[in-house]
Amino acid sequence: MQVTCAGIFVVDLIAADLPRVSRAGELTFAPRGIGTYIGGHSANVSIDLAKLGVAEGEVSCVGAVGEDLFGSFVEETLRKHRLKVNLQRTKKAGTSVDLILVVKGEDRRYHVDVGANLYLSPSHVLSVVRKENPVVFYVGATGLLGEFDTNLARILKEAKSLGCVTFVDPVVPYKKSWTHMLRAMEWIDVFHCNDKEASSITNDTDVVSAIGSLVNAGPRIVAVSLGGRGVMAATGDRLVRMNAFRVRVVDPTGAGDAFCAGTIYRLLPHIQKCDGRSLDLTDDNLVEVLLEGEAAGAVCVTAVGTTSAVTRKNVDALLSAQGSKVRESVKIERI
Repeated sequence: MQVTCAGIFVVDLIAADLPRVSRAGELTFAPRGIGTYIGGHSANVSIDLAKLGVAEGEVSCVGAVGEDLFGSFVEETLRKHRLKVNLQRTKKAGTSVDLILVVKGEDRRYHVDVGANLYLSPSHVLSVVRKENPVVFYVGATGLLGEFDTNLARILKEAKSLGCVTFVDPVVPYKKSWTHMLRAMEWIDVFHCNDKEASSITNDTDVVSAIGSLVNAGPRIVAVSLGGRGVMAATGDRLVRMNAFRVRVVDPTGAGDAFCAGTIYRLLPHIQKCDGRSLDLTDDNLVEVLLEGEAAGAVCVTAVGTTSAVTRKNVDALLSAQGSKVRESVKIERI
């Protein structure tokens, strides 16, 4: 297996391009309708990887859903993309649902029922990782995963013992602190978050200082998304600053997951050239990886839904149109 993606599964109910959010008692029409889409880090990243060009049968996803219609929708959608699906069905809660309101020109507003994600079993995930022994083991939205989060360090340590490169993308923890994340940092190869999460984890409002603290905690690569301001990434004592691609934003949902998928896609050849599935990137390699991630994240926001616009064709077109300009914006410094 090239990539095994573990984490949350969510059904997204999205109303995009709204003129406003209704006031109490007010009716507001959704000009683009209200769509039902698959969402959640594990689903989004695995689907994006398949659409970017990872071979059929080489991407797997694992997560928990309820025994309900939304759970069936998740399974059917994942199988439609020809992924290897490792669902854990639970009666303890329904499939997670996220009501997403996107006012035109504003960031997303999420309204989430965490649902079955809280019951994702560490033993279920580890059994999949042992069986598949992927090149990259990706964990998305740790912070919403109940007992799995408590055991995150142990899970990542075992994945590393199997030779996996570990990639983690957290969310702000649900009813707990960042302690589980901090304990796991030494077992993470690639760590991605946004600037707000970086500051929350490290208690440092300066992004560069926060990145330095995260690198010192253990990860080989730390990438922090800055939205429309681009991305910063560090490995060792090198910090890369890169501007964003310029696109028309329709729905920013799933952009971070698309960034992770693009990053993983471009990392895979470098990992496979190394002994022991290690990471040893030159400055040019890191810039190449970040360009793919940034381009995937950028095309994601141009359509409604977390994975709708992420295709090899769209990413290549954006790289062709703007890649040179974005590459010219790159600044590399020491931290």
